[in-house]
Amino acid sequence: MVTATDANDTPSQPLETPEPDRPRSVPDPPAPSRALSLLEVLLCSGFPTQILIGGLLIGLGLRVTTDDPLPFQFVVAVSLLDTVAIVLLVMLFLHLRGERPLEVLLGRGPLWPEVRRGVAYLPVVFGLVILLGTVVQVLAPWLHNVPQNPLQAMLTSPWRVAVFAVVVVLAGGLREEVQRAFILHRFDQHLGGARVGLALFSVAFGLGHLTQGFDAAIITGTLGLFWGVMYLRRRSIVAPAISHALFNLIEIALFQYASKHGVLPPP
Repeated sequence: MVTATDANDTPSQPLETPEPDRPRSVPDPPAPSRALSLLEVLLCSGFPTQILIGGLLIGLGLRVTTDDPLPFQFVVAVSLLDTVAIVLLVMLFLHLRGERPLEVLLGRGPLWPEVRRGVAYLPVVFGLVILLGTVVQVLAPWLHNVPQNPLQAMLTSPWRVAVFAVVVVLAGGLREEVQRAFILHRFDQHLGGARVGLALFSVAFGLGHLTQGFDAAIITGTLGLFWGVMYLRRRSIVAPAISHALFNLIEIALFQYASKHGVLPPP
C-alpha cells in the first residue's frame, strides 16, 4: 500500500526536451530506378532502334550493298521510322513515371521567345562550325578523311533535296533534340547529373557521324554539346530544335549552291 508520504517521496522525472529537427539528407534513388533509367537511356540512344529498323527493312527486301552502303531510300526510311520510334518511346517512358512530356520537353514558359532564341543563336552555330573547321584544317588536316560527305552525294535531284530537307528537320531538329533532352533529363535525375549526361551524349552524338569524317564527328559533337547546354539552361527543346533544323536546312542549301557554282564537285 502506497501512502501519501511514499507518493510524495517519489522523485519527479525530469521532462524530456525534444531534440531539435535535423536536416534530412535526400536519399539516393533506389537501384531499380537507376537501372530502369539506364535502360531507358540506352533504348532512346538511337542505336538499338536504328539497328532493329534497319534489319527489318533489309528483311523486307530493301537492299544494301557494299557498292552503295547508304541507299537514299534506306536512309530516309530509317531516319523517319526512327524519329517516330524515339518520340513514342520518350513519351511512353515519361508517362510511365508520371511525368508530363510537354513540361519536360517544352518547359513552362511561352514558346515564341524560345523560337526567337533559336533563330538568334544561328550565327553562333555557324561561327562554331567555321572556327572548328579552320582549326582542324590548320592543326590536323588528316582528320578530314572523307573527301565528300556521303549524304551530299545522295542529293542528285530536286525531289531528293526536298525529301532530305524534310528528313533533316524531323530526324535532326525534332528527334535528336527530343532524344537529347530526355537523356539529359534522366541523367539529371538518376545517373550522375546532367553534366555527365551532356558529356557522354555529346561524344556519342559525334561518333554517330563518323561516316562523314573525323572532322565532321568533332564538329557535330561540339554542336550537340552546344544544343544540350541550350536545353539545360531553358529546360525546353524549342530553341535548340529550331536552331538545329534551320542549321541543317541552310547547310543543304549551301551544299547545293556550292555544287552548282563549282565550289564543290557535283554530287
